Formats: sequence, C-alpha cells, structure tokens
Amino acid sequence: MAGAAAAAAHAGDEVSARTARIGVLVVAYNAASTLSQVLDRLPPDFRRRVDHVLVCDDASSDATHLVALGYQTLTDLPLTVIRHPKNLGYGGNQKAGYRWAIEHDLDVIVLLHGDGQYKPEVIESLVGPLESGQCDAVFGSRMMTKGGARQGGMPRYKFVGNKILTRGENWLAGMELTEWHSGYRAYRLDALQDIPFESYSDGFDFDTQIILGLHEAGKVIHEVAIPTYYGDEICHVNGMKYAKDVMAHATAFRLRSMGFGGGLRATDHHYELKIDRQSSHGHLLDWFSRRPAGRVLDLGCSSGRLSSAIRAYGHHVTGVDLVKLDEVGTNVDDFVEADLNHGLPDTIDETYDVILAADVLEHLTSPHVLLESLHRCLGPKSSVFVSLPNFSHWYPRSRVLLGIFDYDRRGILDAGHVRFFTRRSFERLAQRSGFRVKRHVPVGLPMKVVEGWAGEGRRPGRLLSIVDRLASSVWPNLFAYQYLFELRQAPDLSATATDQPAG
Repeated sequence: MAGAAAAAAHAGDEVSARTARIGVLVVAYNAASTLSQVLDRLPPDFRRRVDHVLVCDDASSDATHLVALGYQTLTDLPLTVIRHPKNLGYGGNQKAGYRWAIEHDLDVIVLLHGDGQYKPEVIESLVGPLESGQCDAVFGSRMMTKGGARQGGMPRYKFVGNKILTRGENWLAGMELTEWHSGYRAYRLDALQDIPFESYSDGFDFDTQIILGLHEAGKVIHEVAIPTYYGDEICHVNGMKYAKDVMAHATAFRLRSMGFGGGLRATDHHYELKIDRQSSHGHLLDWFSRRPAGRVLDLGCSSGRLSSAIRAYGHHVTGVDLVKLDEVGTNVDDFVEADLNHGLPDTIDETYDVILAADVLEHLTSPHVLLESLHRCLGPKSSVFVSLPNFSHWYPRSRVLLGIFDYDRRGILDAGHVRFFTRRSFERLAQRSGFRVKRHVPVGLPMKVVEGWAGEGRRPGRLLSIVDRLASSVWPNLFAYQYLFELRQAPDLSATATDQPAG
C-alpha cells in the first residue's frame, strides 16, 4: 500500500498548492424535521471555506424539498437543492450527488445524512486527512471508541450485527476497518473517478461496494472516530437483506481476487508479482536462484517487477513488451519494445542463458511463432522457462460443464487470454516448436490470497494451503492452477521425447 499512499500524497500536494474545493453532499429522504438543524450545525469555520453544499432530496413524501428551498433563501451557505422526480434509492442518490460534484470540479466531497444521525460538528476531522494528502477516503467510525456506540444509543441488535458483519467483511476483503457501516464519509473526487461507482447498487449496499472498489483500486482509506447518535429517525434498511447483500459483495470480491469470477474492472494494469513461495513466481525465482548468474530475456515483462526479483540473484535481465511502462526502466537492465505475436524482433540476436515466458503464451494468437523464434537466441545449455494457466483445472471445467463459460477479471479465464492450454497440449506445442520438456511442475491456487483472507498464518489458511498442494500433486490435471515448464532445445526438430513421462 506504500505506492498508493505516495500517489495519494502526490495528488494531495497538487491540491494543496491551491485551495481544495470542498463539497458536502446531503442525502435527504423524508428529513423535513431535521434538515435545517443539520445544516445549522456545520461549524462556522467550515461554512466559510466550503465551496458548495448540495442537498439531494430523493423524492421525499414530506416537505423536505420545501424546507431545503426555504433554507436556501436565508442562509449564507453556497447551497444547491435538487429534488429527484422519482426515488433513486440510497446508493442512487449518492451517485447523482457524486456526478454533480465531478461535473463541478470539486476536489473533496463529504457525505452527510439529512436525518441528523451523524454529527456535523466533526465534519472537519473527515476533511483534514484528505486535504493534507494522507489518503483517498476518510470514514467516520462509531466503533473506534470502546463503548461509544452503545453509549450513543445504538441498539444492541444493531451493535452486534455491525460487529459481526464488519468482522466478516474484513476477513473476506483482507482489511482491518473498525466499521464498514458508517454513512459518514469523505472522498477525494479523483479517487471516486478511478472506480466504477456508477455500476454499483442503488441500495444501502452501495457503501460496501465503495469500500471494496477503493480497496481493489489500491486507494488509501483512513478512519476517524465519530460520536454515535440515535434519535427519532426512521430506519429504512431491511436488515436481513442488507446483511445478505454486503456479505455477497465481500465474498465475490474475495473470489475475484483469487481469479474466480468477473466483476469490477481491473484497476492495476501492471503485472502482479506473486511473492508466495508456493506461487508460480516463487517457483521460478527458486529456479533462477539455483542457476549461475547469466543473461535473461524476460518476455512480456510488464513493469518489470519479476525482472527486478531475478536481478537480485545477479542475472542481467533484458525486458521485452509491447509498451514501456514508467516503472520498467528501474527494474530491468535493458528494454526492447516489440509485439510478441510476431515472434522475437530481429533486433534481439544475442544468446541468453534463460528466456522467460511467464504467463505470456496464453495472450498470443500464435504462440508457436514466438517459440520457434527463440532458437536463434539459445545456446546449447540455455533454458526456456514457461508458466501457463491450466485449462483442465476444475474451475474452467465446471464453467464449461454448466454452460456458463465466460471470461473473468483475472485468473485462468482472464479476459486477455486468447489461447488455452492443458499440460499435454502445451507439451505437444513445445515439441512441434523444436523443444523438449526437461521438467514440469504443477502449481496450486494462489493460496497467499486465501491465507491473507484467513489471517496471516492462521489455521484456515494453512489448512486450505496444505489441502490444495496435496490435491495438486496427486491429481494435477484437475487441481493444478498453473503449470511451470523448463524447456531445452531438442537434438533435432523431430525430437518428441520428454524427460518426464506424460501422465
């Protein structure tokens, strides 16, 4: 998260160079009796520097709109009142407000409820960390102060439900928030624009999706303690449906993180480094650690994160990819821009000790073209290291069997994959391309993700990891998530033997 914090700080520096334009979005539904008091309670210093206050009346059946218009004529606040002709829902009302804030070039938006449940007097504690560039979002938490929620009148059943849901959502999302269910929040507008909030629910589960979207996008979330107040406001939340919806979102997020299922768009286009020792990258780095320092050609190197880890073993790494990303220059020794669909470019004519194709061939329309072009850069003792997703894994098999085949955000059915391989089909491709398979290694699920879900080193993660590794070794065709191959040039192009029996 350090990179995300640095990005947030940089964005904050840009904003602090000028005065941040702060907005307040007041979501109101049947709040005629409380709206004026909520606006009155905004601190005087904050009132003087707020750029705009937007009241969004979500088709209330009472006089909320008239109260807001009356307040507008009497106040010194820069106040805009919008009444939706039909009820958009809690999430839909927020979407309309955030669109308005983005269109009016605000920098920070604070979500405030018109029913008075959240204390306007502490609004500046939510805005401060955003103005200073510490984070991308600030959540007011009623659970940070021990006993504060109950002392503020939160009913016991809501307190217990909040704690249970928060614990479950943290467990699934790998986060450590003290509360997921507070509606007192502030966001940087540029952070909101980096997540697909328009596609989220129109209901009360919208707030949970916002958290997951920000987390998935690598945004920095900060919490501040806020007081709890429960008065005469009417609760419009169906508790059981809400609990089911938010846990479904958190579960779907965890599955997406493991490569199962689609969902939110990918937000980090850099190739992710898998640091777990049992992951494909962990195995590859182990292979590199056992070789003398030499020359490595990293095909499809992306930002060069894996290249950088390989260089730590003394290897000289040349990266190849279609586009040179900003970060790659510091992670590789040399870089070549090339479209690997056409094979190695003629400009690459040196001999390399290892050519690495980590999760590359499945992205090419004609992988044999690339494989055949590698021979001119290989010496008699050179190797080609390849990692591939296993299409015979139980997950894609099940999707096909059930007739629900589709592409996912990541994983075996990544939307960028245009070719699919089993172990045998790749071995045939390698042999036809003039290689023999020196060794192959099945790799299980990205269990580091599961261990993070279950808590670092905790029993659920360890147990799942052990079971998955055992299943992958006993029945790799069904349970191996990926395969790793070390290829050597065949004695002649007709060679078909492998060092390991097919099985």
